[in-house]
Amino acid sequence: MRFIDYYTILGVDKNASESDIKKAYRKLARKYHPDLNPNDKEAEKKFKEINEANEVLSHPENRKKYDKYGKDWQHSEAFEEAQRQQQSQRAQYQSSSGRFSEEDFSDFFSSMFGGGTGGGFRGQSHGHPKFRGQDYNAELQLDLEDVYKTHKRTLTVNGKNIRLTIPAGVRNGQIIRIKGYGGEGINGGPNGDLHIKFSINNHSKFKRDHNNLYSDVDLDLYTAVLGGEVLIDAFDGKLKLKVKPETQNGTKVKLKGKGFPVYKKEGQFGDLYVTYHIKTPTNLSEKEKVLFEELAKLR
Repeated sequence: MRFIDYYTILGVDKNASESDIKKAYRKLARKYHPDLNPNDKEAEKKFKEINEANEVLSHPENRKKYDKYGKDWQHSEAFEEAQRQQQSQRAQYQSSSGRFSEEDFSDFFSSMFGGGTGGGFRGQSHGHPKFRGQDYNAELQLDLEDVYKTHKRTLTVNGKNIRLTIPAGVRNGQIIRIKGYGGEGINGGPNGDLHIKFSINNHSKFKRDHNNLYSDVDLDLYTAVLGGEVLIDAFDGKLKLKVKPETQNGTKVKLKGKGFPVYKKEGQFGDLYVTYHIKTPTNLSEKEKVLFEELAKLR
């Protein structure tokens, strides 16, 4: 197997911190993402290598194994287990016969990894150990509008096209697992899984908190004092609200069921909270000033 220097792929030093690795990965993942480089095989290959490097170096345990075993880091547990069994077998031979030759040792090791039938290894197939494939991590960037409704999207990960259904209500930072779309298993072992992390950008006028939405609405002084109606934006259209007379600045109104969809609960929504901000009129005419002065005297 060709040795891949994951540090070089991400452009970081071997002593790089977790933060440095994370920054380097995000920068490169955005640059080479298949959605931004359609039909570009080189970019697709680079994106695959970047995700593979991040999967290893962003996890302390994986990174430790990689630094120690290099390209064979995924087999580290098997190697260490084999070493323990070797030491145990050597001790048993020495205890029972008082001696243990290198030839005996080689025969024992060979029987474990395919050279004979006397030994065995957990997960062995035709004398060779099975290994589960590597898990892959990917990040999918979406806008808040994209996750208001359930929709399908095709992703290209490691050369495979995946038709993914994205449920409405997915949250920023949420991770979903797609079984079997990670690295290929070794010697008939199962494939790894693909973990997709959602990064949701909010360019809307609404603030999202779980399933609830929050927005600010400007209210003219006259409507606030006398009452009336105001047309506001909801996430999926317009709403007409009745405004009570003498509404105060900062008044918050709850609109039940007008918030964001609840994840994987069809037809259920959070609430929308509207905060009124009363706007003081400007550029008053002389007559308006007189009327305000009369109103002030009456108060």
